[in-house]
Amino acid sequence: MGKFIGAGRKARRCYGFDEVALVPGRVTINPEEVDTTFRIGKLKFKTPIIASAMDGVVDVKFAVSMGKLGGMAVLNLEGIQTRYENPDKVVKGLTRATPEGATKLLQRVYKEPIKKKLISRRIKEIKSHGVPAVVSSIPQRAEEFGRIAQKAGCDVFMVQATVTTVKHLSRSYKVLDFKTFCRFMKIPVVIGNSVTYGVALELMKAGASGLLIGIGPGTACTTRGVLGIGVPQVTATIDSAAARDEFFKKTKKYIPIITDGGMATGGDICKAFACGADAVMLGNAFARAKEAPGRGFHWGMATPHPNLPRGTRIRVGTSGTLEEIIYGPAKTDDGTQNLVGALMTSMGNLGARNIKEMQKTEIIIAPSIQTEGKVYQSAQRVGMRK
Repeated sequence: MGKFIGAGRKARRCYGFDEVALVPGRVTINPEEVDTTFRIGKLKFKTPIIASAMDGVVDVKFAVSMGKLGGMAVLNLEGIQTRYENPDKVVKGLTRATPEGATKLLQRVYKEPIKKKLISRRIKEIKSHGVPAVVSSIPQRAEEFGRIAQKAGCDVFMVQATVTTVKHLSRSYKVLDFKTFCRFMKIPVVIGNSVTYGVALELMKAGASGLLIGIGPGTACTTRGVLGIGVPQVTATIDSAAARDEFFKKTKKYIPIITDGGMATGGDICKAFACGADAVMLGNAFARAKEAPGRGFHWGMATPHPNLPRGTRIRVGTSGTLEEIIYGPAKTDDGTQNLVGALMTSMGNLGARNIKEMQKTEIIIAPSIQTEGKVYQSAQRVGMRK
């Protein structure tokens, strides 16, 4: 498989969202009658769009707002919310930093130790509003934080790293045994991030309740530039979805695939579902919400790394309320608002009554899809060509 790129070395062609398009079938459906619900474990969510565990995106207030709108927002247990009693004051300081000094300030802010009592407190604060509490931790702290989170009433626990595998080797710290950990946890454990068929299958066999797919596609992530690692999201999602379907065929256990990052518009989100995603995870889109703690700024989870930052702080601005971004009415013309409305309309035009049917949509390679007939939009920098 693949083409020769040199003597004895082959590489296969992989695809991102800008290179493909979705093909309508022979049936269309009233968009108001399609089903976009997403399930993980025993939980059911109205919207299959998840807010990522980034400190400029999700705090307690944001998680509550997202939950009340029928969605899921993930709180970062390695972040500012669990290091500081008054995280809002710290975030405000980060937004005032100069571009040149932002990374250094982030590194200093994240040196503050994580306080275990704040893990419990933040989860209880979210739960007190009657919405699910979803949190995230790196593998090295998952056992410790998982126990605390579960005891505090957490509903879903995510284990995230730049690259996550079942077979991790280390002499300097204890390696997380995913199989043992997933058995211990009485709540769904979502694991990420991965991009290949083989790793996805192994993580499912280890007991994952869901998988996060994507390495380095995020707006504020620089992993691909710093480490040279990544697979474009169309290919990564399709390969991982194939592993999910194979696992289901053998075990009758359905493990949701969550495409994490790389989606800027409603069109990108629709393509992710057509590639096999059960849900998508976004950071940039929600960093623009009035409810986001970052006040129009957004930074990657690995930006504060003390030795090798793999993210950056970017200014995304504030475009509207969380409700406008998810459900509309859209006040922008570039596809960054009313994301659920875009998904429902696309599903209707494609003849998909639910997400499972959306996953069967015909996909074509169409590199001109973003530019064809868009001369005036390009010249005036409006709509799709902003």
